[in-house]
Amino acid sequence: MVYLLKIIVRLALRIFCPEIHIPQKDFLNPKGPVLLLANHPDSFLDAVIIGAAYQRKIHFLARGDVFEHPIYGFLLRSIGMIPVFRAREGKQHLHRNQNTFQESVDILAKGGAVLIFIEGICLNTHEIQAFKKGAARILAQTQAIGVFPLIHVIGLGYNDFAKFGKKVNLHIDAYEEKQTLVTPKDYIDFNERVMHRMRALIEIPKGETRILKGISYAFHWPFYALIRQFVYEKTNHTVFYDSVLFGVLLFTYPIYLLILGCLLSYFQIPGPVIVLVLFWMPISARLSLK
Repeated sequence: MVYLLKIIVRLALRIFCPEIHIPQKDFLNPKGPVLLLANHPDSFLDAVIIGAAYQRKIHFLARGDVFEHPIYGFLLRSIGMIPVFRAREGKQHLHRNQNTFQESVDILAKGGAVLIFIEGICLNTHEIQAFKKGAARILAQTQAIGVFPLIHVIGLGYNDFAKFGKKVNLHIDAYEEKQTLVTPKDYIDFNERVMHRMRALIEIPKGETRILKGISYAFHWPFYALIRQFVYEKTNHTVFYDSVLFGVLLFTYPIYLLILGCLLSYFQIPGPVIVLVLFWMPISARLSLK
């Protein structure tokens, strides 16, 4: 399921984010345990882009309140998400983070990869926020059992946090953490080292993506305008807007193509022509972005 979803997401990202620049492609298929530490400027879309870029399965920490619904919790866990609880969602849940930390340690101990947004908060800005201690704590517990994972520090940069057809820079710095983390000062020093590296990695893309207003634009605009307005009202243009928009488009676009196919069939358009039109739609959408 994870790898099938990864393929679908990669195809969708080629339209939603037509330019994703990753200079350090050699780092995208690391072996053994890997702890990925990234900035968090654009909500769930950050995890989508990083998860799609890497060749292996990535487990990542996400806000715990979205797991409370049994069905959502099952689906989110099935794609590698691990709940983490913050004080703002209720201090009574903070004790559950010990399970989160232990689960992350277990994944690393088995040679897996864990992604942590080390700022612990998402804001639509490329200015790095103060780091939380969760990542250092997980690393310390992992080192305590004799496992020293590779560290990937990731810097994400977007040319825009709301417009369709965005440009993205994803830079990676890989290193092995030589310092064994034991004391609170060790945690602070580790965060400072990561922050120094991360600041150097964040590069904001220049320019905007042009959308060619041709036949493809005319076919796609009614669908996109309706979805965009729906998502805007539901998210009230919060930091979740971009990621929710991507998610809704990802799951409703096939339905839109199915409806279009049914309409063409109703008007007795030949089957081969309908198939060609349905294949042409996503390809034309990608080619319309310059």
